[in-house]
Amino acid sequence: MTTAKPPPSVLVAGSANVDFIVRTPHIPAPGETVLGGDLTVTPGGKGANQAVACARGGGVATAMLLALGDDPFAPLIEASLRDAGVDLRVVRSTRPTGAALICVSDEAENAIAVAPGANATLAPADLTDLAGVAGLVLQFETPMATVTAFAKKARAQGVPVILNAAPAAALPAELRAAIDVLVANEEELVVLAGRDGTIAERLRSLDVPCAVATLGARGCCALADGAYWLQPAFPVAPVDTTGAGDTFCGVLAGALCSGAPLADALRRASAAAALATTRLGAQASAPTAAEIEALLHGRQPDESALAGLAAYCGVTEYNLAGRPAGQLSDPA
Repeated sequence: MTTAKPPPSVLVAGSANVDFIVRTPHIPAPGETVLGGDLTVTPGGKGANQAVACARGGGVATAMLLALGDDPFAPLIEASLRDAGVDLRVVRSTRPTGAALICVSDEAENAIAVAPGANATLAPADLTDLAGVAGLVLQFETPMATVTAFAKKARAQGVPVILNAAPAAALPAELRAAIDVLVANEEELVVLAGRDGTIAERLRSLDVPCAVATLGARGCCALADGAYWLQPAFPVAPVDTTGAGDTFCGVLAGALCSGAPLADALRRASAAAALATTRLGAQASAPTAAEIEALLHGRQPDESALAGLAAYCGVTEYNLAGRPAGQLSDPA
């Protein structure tokens, strides 16, 4: 008699916030007051958003280590995570639960201010168990010392580390050395690698095993094993971009930790992020695995979008799902 192996699991260690969202005609300029719609209060935070996305669309068992206050907002976050199937490891803090003030414009752009609260109290000693974990997902909404300690502990135990370098911050050398997959959007990539050079050149300068740049409506570009991988974005009618990047990270982590090739993981993550922009909210917008499959079914690469993405990134030869692997070319 054989015993079925448990599914690979992802542990997300990071932030959880309550999001206070107002929709307005445009993002207010400094000193400007803009009348908007009704206030919406929803669960959010980069870590919690990624955990929900991973559990709902990533296809793997997902747990989350997070710090919450002992206040009326904490149960809202806990309920959202549990409803998505996330196993919780809660550290109770004397500080209030984290909060984010979000303004969403009619053009689906957003501006966000975050009050870290309990997230700032998550400490290195809080990560006590990595048994059975196939991948650890981290972000920068908790203290850098804590993020670095978590990554080093995972590296010491042979657990792959997936870091979303957001909000943007420089990488300490000891953290960089513990990263397996680094994900950053275009603005974050500037902080990590500077403004000089193409997207491809900046990814190459990061010196991590796998670096992924998310480029909004253009798609994404990754550098891994000496080769570039491109995935154009899936065209949709966006309503709210809040949480799209977190959805990408969560689904990417789930796919990679379940053994999917990088090209397939990028494709699933891109589809999930596109779907997330068609709905309001962060966690509420994360799609299910079935919804991702439905979007991907029968889809063929958009050659025009692919050529535009390659040109924008400064890549001349690249890999794509369903295509033979190409040789690395110097994009300079």
